[in-house]
Amino acid sequence: MLKFFTAGESHGEALVGFLSGIPAGLEVSREFVDRELWRRQQGYGRGGRMKIERDTAHILSGVRHGKTIGSPISVLLENRDWKNWQQQLPVETGEPSLHKRVASPRPGHADLAGALKYNFPEARYVLERASARESAARVALGAMAKLFLRELGIEVLSHAVAVGAANVEHEVPWDKIKASCSREEVLLNCADPDAEQRMKAEVDKVLRTGDSVGGVFEVVAHAVPPGLGTYAQWDERLDAQLASAVMSLQAVKAVEIGAGVTSAYAPGSAVHDEIGYDTNSGFTGFTRTRNNAGGIEGGVSNGQEIRVRGYLKPISTLRRPLQSVDFASREPVKAAYERSDVCVVPAAGVAGEAMVALTLARCALEKFGGDSMTETSRNFRGYLEQLKNY
Repeated sequence: MLKFFTAGESHGEALVGFLSGIPAGLEVSREFVDRELWRRQQGYGRGGRMKIERDTAHILSGVRHGKTIGSPISVLLENRDWKNWQQQLPVETGEPSLHKRVASPRPGHADLAGALKYNFPEARYVLERASARESAARVALGAMAKLFLRELGIEVLSHAVAVGAANVEHEVPWDKIKASCSREEVLLNCADPDAEQRMKAEVDKVLRTGDSVGGVFEVVAHAVPPGLGTYAQWDERLDAQLASAVMSLQAVKAVEIGAGVTSAYAPGSAVHDEIGYDTNSGFTGFTRTRNNAGGIEGGVSNGQEIRVRGYLKPISTLRRPLQSVDFASREPVKAAYERSDVCVVPAAGVAGEAMVALTLARCALEKFGGDSMTETSRNFRGYLEQLKNY
């Protein structure tokens, strides 16, 4: 079974990701992993931290001679900013007077809830782990999952659907999303140039006012065959797993599969994707007139593109801080300010890709099995043949 977890703090020495369950024999491109990390760092509205960090993956285990060997993969991402924090956040006791407190909790962040949970007198340690910096480790592991899925012909990418009040009002086809993600200069990773300029204006507005802005990203999984996930148990439904995975990302407050939100306000005749048949179409010959289901019906992939949207609240750290309370005195003060972004929609989309890829890779391995890529690929080809002969 594919399993992963991460470790590390925002201003600690490094982030570490662990991934087990990838079959032996998968070719691993360091260049691909590093480009995924680079993509996460891009986007208009990112903060000063991105000028410090240049994330690259140091693979410690599980890959030898360019291929996975079946054992757990561990990846280390150095935090270059650590040199500025060694005295403030030492592993040893250190000098307490140098500790950099987060004296007042930021509304919308984990500061207060985390301090209460772990009985901390202030929120520094909460910030360090709750920070979205952690998502860099997920992106590195997600890149491994993407490489695995690519061997099955499956690709996963994302694009910005909305930033603030600016949005794309139509479904964007796969080829345009792929072209947008291949650009060497990333503005807001919107595949619609006109909408992207409107999104930029939304970011400019909050930059002027000391505020922050949220938005929506859409992750698209292309060429996913029918049959991943199951309706047999509640926690094995593919849409449930994807919703949980995307919701786990920092600042995501809602998840949508396909046209899930608008479907709730429309009659069934306008929602459900009518079925046809064409022997030359797709995996099975069955066709659809549209994809309101987002590629999943009854918790099972149906052969269409899987489309998952993550809805991001605005970043909680504001240059014009909101009202809060001092941890020590309980007196009213302004919330703490830490160097921060004002818009993270494109970066969150890349992290969303990682979570979708890790989920699909796990479901694929549960269905097709295999301790080596030779075995997994053989099982997968056999299943495709079964679908063709259905």
